[in-house]
Amino acid sequence: MGAGEEELGKGVKEGDAMLLKILRGVIGLLAGAAGFYVSRLGLNIWQQGLGGILVPGLQWTLLALATLIAALIGYSLAQRLINFIIQSMRWLEGRLQRTPAQEVISGSIGLIVGLIIANLLGVSFFHLPLVGPYIPMVGSLIFGYLGWSLGTKRKEEIWGLFNFIPRWGGKEREKGKGESGKSGSKVLDTSVIIDGRIADIIKSGFIEGTMVIPSFVLEELRHIADSSDLLKRNRGRRGLDILNKIRKEMAVQVKVLEIDYDDLAEVDSKLVRLAQKLAAPILTNDYNLNKVAELQGVRVLNINELANAVKPVVLPGEEMTVQVIKDGKEIGQGVAYLDDGTMIVVENGRRFIGQTIAVLVTSVLQTAAGRMIFARPKGSEQRKIGANHQDLERGEYQCLS
Repeated sequence: MGAGEEELGKGVKEGDAMLLKILRGVIGLLAGAAGFYVSRLGLNIWQQGLGGILVPGLQWTLLALATLIAALIGYSLAQRLINFIIQSMRWLEGRLQRTPAQEVISGSIGLIVGLIIANLLGVSFFHLPLVGPYIPMVGSLIFGYLGWSLGTKRKEEIWGLFNFIPRWGGKEREKGKGESGKSGSKVLDTSVIIDGRIADIIKSGFIEGTMVIPSFVLEELRHIADSSDLLKRNRGRRGLDILNKIRKEMAVQVKVLEIDYDDLAEVDSKLVRLAQKLAAPILTNDYNLNKVAELQGVRVLNINELANAVKPVVLPGEEMTVQVIKDGKEIGQGVAYLDDGTMIVVENGRRFIGQTIAVLVTSVLQTAAGRMIFARPKGSEQRKIGANHQDLERGEYQCLS
């Protein structure tokens, strides 16, 4: 295989080498035919317009030479042309995969309308001398582009024209739509399986439908379960146990989807592409996957956000009873925790480490990592702190005396 074919192999598989040679030969033949036609047209113009006369043998020699040169040029440039076409098709395919189906359909409708308008207008200019045959071609390009652009930008208005269609189906259509929404699929991420809380959420009935587990997620779980690191091995085995529990004990359908994307290396990228293909949300607790999926228009169900949403809401001024267990980052601060893991920072609470005290909430801070509550000791505890400060000041004064 030559250097040109090795370069071409980047765009196609090695097994298609014979097909590539055939395509290069076809392109070379087409280029040779074009060279023959152009050279013959040039010779006719030269003979008729300039009065030149060529010997028939010399004329055919020039035609054959021009045809051969054009065929060689076409054959040598064929690999770049095929590479360009393949890369353009892959780029177009990637764009169409990331484009919502509603936008593709509305754009196609606009393109068809634009081409119809261009065809109707082009007929009127077709018989003009010189430029007549080219006006319909230019008009098709302009009106086709305008139709696609307006169709994608006005997709809501275009789909609004079809709002009357669901009325024909009546209650049966609404019932089918409800059943379809109820049985919607959800793609499970590796992190949410290992986390384990998904089993309890499914058991509570808040998540319904089919749980889709791609084969590459199972493969990643198997690698983690076979890891030499004890912690990773335990996490991987826990994930497999959670899957078996969901499949056997939960009232949901678990579907293992045998699919993989060889052109993608990361599992997160594969999950996003699969979710786009199935038009299904991803169940995860991975912050980075959450952001990447949202950027690509994929819906994400993050169980960390669910956990933050169901935490008890506290307002400034409310009283709570907490146990201070350690000191905080700032001087004098103490740290306590609620049963759900919410951290409470107690002002001047360092003196009460190991004690259960009543505190008053001063403010609540909501972050991406969770909720943080700031409080201060209530009433008698605050007075104890003041009394202790006064005792210290008296002791310092006596020492100075």
